[in-house]
Parts: sequence; C-alpha cells; structure tokens
Amino acid sequence: MNELPSNGISAAPAASDLALATSAANGDALAFELIVRRHNRLLFRTARGVVPDDAEAQDVVQETWLRAFARLGSFRGEAALGTWLARMAINLAISSQRRKGRLVQLDDDATPDQAMELPNMPANESPDASAERGEMRALLQASIEGLPAIYRSVFMLRAVEDMSVEEAAFCLGVSQDVVKTRFLRARALLREELATRIETGAHDTFAFAGARCDAVLAHVMGELQRQGLLRRP
Repeated sequence: MNELPSNGISAAPAASDLALATSAANGDALAFELIVRRHNRLLFRTARGVVPDDAEAQDVVQETWLRAFARLGSFRGEAALGTWLARMAINLAISSQRRKGRLVQLDDDATPDQAMELPNMPANESPDASAERGEMRALLQASIEGLPAIYRSVFMLRAVEDMSVEEAAFCLGVSQDVVKTRFLRARALLREELATRIETGAHDTFAFAGARCDAVLAHVMGELQRQGLLRRP
C-alpha cells in the first residue's frame, strides 16, 4: 500500500485526527483510507517490536485496523491518533503471542548506560558508500530483531518511530521511568549484539578481489614485463 511521506503529513493541509476519526466512524471510506495511509507503517513497526516476524506483524496490523474502525467513535483526541492506534496494536500483538504460548515479559534489571550514537549518512554518497550503508542497515535490523521483545518494542517506538518517552509509555501502558530503563537496556544489548556480529564477520572485511585485484595484477605484470624481468607467454 502506498504511504504518505515518512513524517505522516500530506502535501495538503492535514485534517485533524479527531475530524478524520469522526468522519471514518460515520462511514467515510476516504477518511479511513487516509488514516490507514498515515499510520500503516507506524503500526507495522509497532507490532514488529513485539512479534517475531513480518507475517505475524502484518496479521496484527490488519486486526488492529479492524478493531480500530469499530472503536473510532470513542476516540476523543486525548492522545494523538497514531499513539492511540499504536497502543491498540501493542495490546493485540501481546495477546497474539500469549495465544501462541509465548511470553513477552522479562525482568527490568537494567543499569543506565551510555547512549549508542549511530553515524549520520550523507545525502549524496558514492555507490560504494550506498552499498555499505545498505549492509549496515541490514546488520542493524538483524540485531534489532534479536532483541528480547520487551526491549525491542521500546526501541522501535523510541528510536525507529522517534516517539517521546511520554508517548511510548502511553503505548506500552508502563511508566516513563520503565520506558527510560528499557530503552537504555535495549541500546546496551544492541551494542553487544552488533559487536558480536561485527567480530564474527571481521575475517571477511577488507576483501581484495575482483576488479581491484585484477587491476593491481595487470599493473605489476605489465611493469615487470616492461623491465624485461618477465617474458610474455
């Protein structure tokens, strides 16, 4: 499904959350479609923070939209519509895991740690830099997926969706202090996981093959032959 820009704002003046919810609750299909397009990615990422794979996350998102449509009439705008929807998605995701006999609760015994800063990528980059960025993104996504759900869910809301501590606390139904502690723990675990993955793949780095290897070989062979130290076959 096509989405609006990543900031969730259309080019035209955006209708208020409450106005859209009211129209959709009264059967306005276009209003509901706009809500879905604005918040579809948010709900997928939110669900993915709890469930273990994309297919289950998609199921949760679909169930969330069906549940949300039935409840839009009760939306009063106390929270942002996206936050209200995200909380619903989290609750449904947790319920789906419980139905499958999976636990998504761990003890919060984390110690505050130094924040992990990810490098900013330049807007204009070379093909090599773009490829490296893609590899880093894949590495980071795999590491995030490896986090326990209780920490992954907070990380997805705070780091990926850039929610405030207050918004994340509302979505998860926990205190702001719990959000802060879990987020710090998530970053610490993520650093450890990234370090392990990087060390494991270290022997494959700085590869010298393909075109670069061929270029060096051609240069050296040509120079030695020019000096008469090697004969052409």
